[in-house]
Amino acid sequence: MQELVEDFIQYLRNERGQSENTQKTYFALLNKFLVWAAVEGLKSWREVDLNHLMRFLQHERERALENQPEESTQRLSSESVYLEIAALRAFYRWAETEKLLPVNAAENLSLPRRWKRLPKALSNEEISRLLTPLVPETPSSLCDQAILELGYASGLRISELRTIRLEQLQLEAGFINVIGKGNKERVVPLGRAANEALQRYLSTGRPKLVGRKTPSNVFITTRGTAFSRVTLWKRIKDRVRHAGIERNITPHMLRHSFATHLLEHGADLRVIQELLGHASISTTEIYTHVAGNRLREVHRRFHPRA
Repeated sequence: MQELVEDFIQYLRNERGQSENTQKTYFALLNKFLVWAAVEGLKSWREVDLNHLMRFLQHERERALENQPEESTQRLSSESVYLEIAALRAFYRWAETEKLLPVNAAENLSLPRRWKRLPKALSNEEISRLLTPLVPETPSSLCDQAILELGYASGLRISELRTIRLEQLQLEAGFINVIGKGNKERVVPLGRAANEALQRYLSTGRPKLVGRKTPSNVFITTRGTAFSRVTLWKRIKDRVRHAGIERNITPHMLRHSFATHLLEHGADLRVIQELLGHASISTTEIYTHVAGNRLREVHRRFHPRA
């Protein structure tokens, strides 16, 4: 059973071009099922039927969460259950298409309603505080500054920020080539502030961080290595604290702020979709709700007859 899961992950990597994060997520979710199946005495995917899958999902909904006190009543979120069902359905579709299993046992698993969370954006004042350069400058602070400026100016995902390479930068032309989800390439403009921050970091900061085995990643750590997701997340959070922003800010909120502020200033939704690298316009449309809420708030506060 384990071998078939590993073959599926290889398919996601080599044929579908799925991101490393997606591969790890699906691998972890399918392995949860394998652990449960072993307890149930299931030794082959051919023994698994719809009833087994339903019992597994019911077990997941009812089990106590890890790293929680024994008395905790908190259970798995509907979002997590959604992902587990999606992983099982994707695995079975692949196995049936490749004729590795005779039937698709997950075919009739229905996905629960997935509530869309409205993306949270930083205010203009918070962005201004966050992007204020640190004094005195260090190679590390110049790197952080370039990351923040680029994240806000171009709306890059954190995975795109940490993996972007020198050859993808076209600073003289004012844009970058981004390799996004599914290895899809898009061209994104930089903007003056991000361009200046990048040039300053590349000329003054990065050369002092480079080591013998430094990769061609644009952003590198103090040890001259590529950023891991966790390390980059921590660096951004440190800058948030230094800026005195007390609410919980995630690195992805730079991307949300990029899209929200563009929409608030009149950008076309299709253009924002292209810049973000969304495959479907429906994914981008969620920002219309955010902008609409802000516009209503401005109207309520300032219109004399609101």
